Amino acid sequence: MDLRFCCLASALLLGATLTISLADRTAQCKIKWLFGIPCSDVCEKLVSQIKAWQISQGCLYAGERCSYELVSAAAYLVQATHTSPRTKTASSLQFLLEQSTICKVTGEAVSEFSKDPADNSTNYCSLQNLMDGSDLINVEGYKQFSNKWICPGFDSANCTLS
Repeated sequence: MDLRFCCLASALLLGATLTISLADRTAQCKIKWLFGIPCSDVCEKLVSQIKAWQISQGCLYAGERCSYELVSAAAYLVQATHTSPRTKTASSLQFLLEQSTICKVTGEAVSEFSKDPADNSTNYCSLQNLMDGSDLINVEGYKQFSNKWICPGFDSANCTLS
């Protein structure tokens, strides 16, 4: 067998292994929401809720509905973090708002991957709890779109417990 072929095959295998192991270290969730209200109102409600659920001494009794921190807020981009008091998993949250005839919001949560099956819905609940807490789920035209492939735990999460 040709030595160059062996070296090339080994390098490709090593590269693929490193890529897979790096990809397995993060978990991600993407959700799309539609609202029949202006994006400025959606942004205001999200930012207010993130600030209301910042780290506090009452965090032990609030479940997952605390330990949010606002990173930045602009007219069409809100960035925050959420650290689970239960698992200590930190998630980076981003909400991209797009105004057309309706307000379209793309939410994304990324966290370090955990092998704990109970963590499967952490990213989903980090995003959805803000929608629930801000009462955006009850505004005119509210719709949510995602699936279990782009948001693990989407189909089985029980965020009322978190």
